[in-house]
Amino acid sequence: MNPGRRSAAQTRHPGSDKRHLRTLYKEQRRRELAQRQPQILERLLQLLNGWPSLARPGGIGLYWPLEGEVDLRPMVQKIPHEHRRLALPAIWEGQLVYRPWQPGMPLHPDACGIPAPPPEAGQLTAGQLGLLLIPALAIDQQGIRLGYGAGWYDRLRSQAEWQQVPSVAVLPANCVCSVLPQDSWDVPLDGWVSEHGLTLATPARDTTYQQPLHGPGEQRTDLPGSVDR
Repeated sequence: MNPGRRSAAQTRHPGSDKRHLRTLYKEQRRRELAQRQPQILERLLQLLNGWPSLARPGGIGLYWPLEGEVDLRPMVQKIPHEHRRLALPAIWEGQLVYRPWQPGMPLHPDACGIPAPPPEAGQLTAGQLGLLLIPALAIDQQGIRLGYGAGWYDRLRSQAEWQQVPSVAVLPANCVCSVLPQDSWDVPLDGWVSEHGLTLATPARDTTYQQPLHGPGEQRTDLPGSVDR
């Protein structure tokens, strides 16, 4: 991808308040999503068909979309058969886990109220997944992701075995910027997929991670709504 095509990538927010940025990028994403989603899904399918060196053998960790997120469901049946070992995240006992999933399987609200496979579906290890597709409000050039603030993905990916699973954000290109504020516990993603295709992040920060100040599964009180990622 040509970075010059991403005008939003020139935006810098190193000292900005994350709550303000969540509002800003949620609106920017909303404005672009209807137009950009078909292109983003097409790029994702190209990624999965090519299965480049970013990904390793194993299943694909998807996500169940919240309002305003790129909806991956329309592309599921088009995923190459050899890669159609799918999984969805679930918040369970204060942590994010991945469980096997196929279209048509029953889903139940997890601890955050998001549809997820039930516990009897089983739980996957990091070694059983080859790629994680992760929703995001925004991402910067170093792979720092702006989510809703609960820290579920950061806690998961602070574990060494999960850092070995290639993980990319899925979002429109107008939600990519140069620099986002970074907390000590933020774990960079490997890149992102937008309507322009796959872009790998450029690591340029201290990668010493700490546990979030909020305990596992603790509800953030500074965020609107009851659903967090």
